[in-house]
Amino acid sequence: MDRLQTLEIFVAVADAESFTAGARVLGMSAPSVTRGINALESHLGARLFTRTTRRVRLTDIGTRYLEDARRILAELQAADDGVSGAATRPTGLLRITCPTEFGRIHVMPLVMEYLDTYPDMRADIVMVDRVVNMIEEGFDIAVRIGALPSSGLTALRVGSVRRVVCGAPDYFARYGTPITLEALATQRIITTTTLNNSKEWRFGSEREQTIRIRPRLTVSSIAACIEAARTGWGITRVLSYQVGEDLEAGRLQAVLESLEPPPLPIHLLHSEGRGAVAKVRTFLDLAAKRLRDTAVLDTPG
Repeated sequence: MDRLQTLEIFVAVADAESFTAGARVLGMSAPSVTRGINALESHLGARLFTRTTRRVRLTDIGTRYLEDARRILAELQAADDGVSGAATRPTGLLRITCPTEFGRIHVMPLVMEYLDTYPDMRADIVMVDRVVNMIEEGFDIAVRIGALPSSGLTALRVGSVRRVVCGAPDYFARYGTPITLEALATQRIITTTTLNNSKEWRFGSEREQTIRIRPRLTVSSIAACIEAARTGWGITRVLSYQVGEDLEAGRLQAVLESLEPPPLPIHLLHSEGRGAVAKVRTFLDLAAKRLRDTAVLDTPG
């Protein structure tokens, strides 16, 4: 096993925090990956990982070595691309994961434009309202809305969104417009099971307040939740990009805006670093420009 292959194995295991998952990403057997890491550690005379029964973690030396390993692999890929022309001709399959509604509204148009621009590319989009381990599940790019945990992934911020309480004008005409958080107790609230902790709503930027809510209607679909609010049946809380057109057209009206919590950032995540391969780099360039130019994703904060 040559040094280049052991570096590739090291980076894959570090990203996945697992020998088995790293092997899956590389299409290798777990014993081969283990032998590669053992050979690399023996060559360096240092431990790169601490092992437990559930996962592996980088040592301090391993963390420093990972940065150099990524740079070396990226520079080699860039050199290969420069010779083959792949830097300007992305080919192959691009796998993207994103939240369901964000994917429907924003990612699908981007991907179709991307595929029209690069006819040698194919795309696989998985829209799911959970945090996906993009390394273990083999994704090139992930869309994340909200604060990011510490990871070895590269994050590109492309916008932010508000958490909006809204309802139809007809609803507020019948039941009154809430102007305090306490007034939510008398409202007909629609919520969704896909939201984290859907029985509590947090408000405020400088001083956070948590309000316990009692939903009258709970559904498993954000789209259905919004549609119920459009009919005037009740009010709901969703992300601003999900109802941007409704708010602009007046079909829905936002309330309690002065009490909203800070906006949530939107990031595109990938594991390629600055030397991203052509298919990832070209999609990121297109997506970042289009999303940053989208008014509903340009929330101050």
